[in-house]
Amino acid sequence: MNNNLNRKVCVVVNSRANYGRIKSFMKAVEDSQKLDLQLVVGASALLNRFGRVLDIIKDDGFVPSALLYSIIEGETPTTMAKSTGLGIIELSTIFQNLKPDIVLTVADRFETLSTAVAASYMNIPLAHTQGGEVTGSIDESVRHAITKLSHIHFPATKLAAENVIRMGERSDTVHIVGCPSIDAISNIDLSISKDFFLKYKGVGPKVDYKKPYCVVLQHPVTTEYGQGFYQINETLKAVDALNTQIVWLWPNIDAGSDDISKGLRMYREENKESKIHFFKNFEVQDYARLISNSDCLIGNSSSAIREGSFLGIPAVNIGTRQNGREIGDNVIRVDYDCAKIAESIKKQINHGKYSKNKLYGDGNAGQKMAKILESAELSIQKKLNY
Repeated sequence: MNNNLNRKVCVVVNSRANYGRIKSFMKAVEDSQKLDLQLVVGASALLNRFGRVLDIIKDDGFVPSALLYSIIEGETPTTMAKSTGLGIIELSTIFQNLKPDIVLTVADRFETLSTAVAASYMNIPLAHTQGGEVTGSIDESVRHAITKLSHIHFPATKLAAENVIRMGERSDTVHIVGCPSIDAISNIDLSISKDFFLKYKGVGPKVDYKKPYCVVLQHPVTTEYGQGFYQINETLKAVDALNTQIVWLWPNIDAGSDDISKGLRMYREENKESKIHFFKNFEVQDYARLISNSDCLIGNSSSAIREGSFLGIPAVNIGTRQNGREIGDNVIRVDYDCAKIAESIKKQINHGKYSKNKLYGDGNAGQKMAKILESAELSIQKKLNY
């Protein structure tokens, strides 16, 4: 602990999705009279081809304490492993310089594992959001590994909290707070205007905000490395058959991203008259506006399950990446099959908006987390608790 009155809370932001799920907590820490925010921005959040989230973070008024350059290009299992190792090395130096009292890490990405390992070995208490959830891909293993390295747990749902406790964590360290990603969208104007899409440029035909459109966001599945090209082409064939505008966001940096990107580029070159407009990224609240005004959210992003459920957005979840995750009635699950994907999309478009669901929280997670960290007992000793 430091000798100052306030506890220093270090947050590591690695991507757009990562930022969206922790922005409200960062604001709550800044507003707290008992906490000081230390912000580390790294990984794909620094890269232009992923929309350079660092610029969005600065525009929102946050000042980074340090930048973390740790991504090795290639998007293969080997580069993921090496980037994780490099992240540990770089974060060790950053934590040594910043001397935080608490480090908070988000969810289940490989960059998050770097944060957890570095903090744990440096005897810094670790807080973790979204532990205890069940999904597919390597994220499942990473998420539970981070839970076992963490000292304070902020699961989003009752079932996730029960899972954390069943993993041998003390119940008094487990706090059900909801998902912080809901905070950023719970009380905003969700309407869009004529310049909404122009702001983000992208590539493809002009998107008319007054006409119907669908949103597609499909990431690689790390445990199915090598199958991404086939998987994305099944989605492309299904979407291409739709008689509507398509807003397609670029995949994340996980292993297999090159295969998906290759499929998208080839499609774009071979279909000059396509109805698809490709974008790199959207700001957190604009992303909520984007999906809220869409007819359907398609792909394998957890945003269809979290934000989509809260907003009542019809969604089609493709493949195994979100297998086992708690879902609302707004989501249809489907395999990598173009005919089944197309059928499910049409069904969701015809259904229209669903009732809003607060499965992942009510919009106050960030404030709850900050309040807990103001007075939580901080201990670095871990023991199984059965």
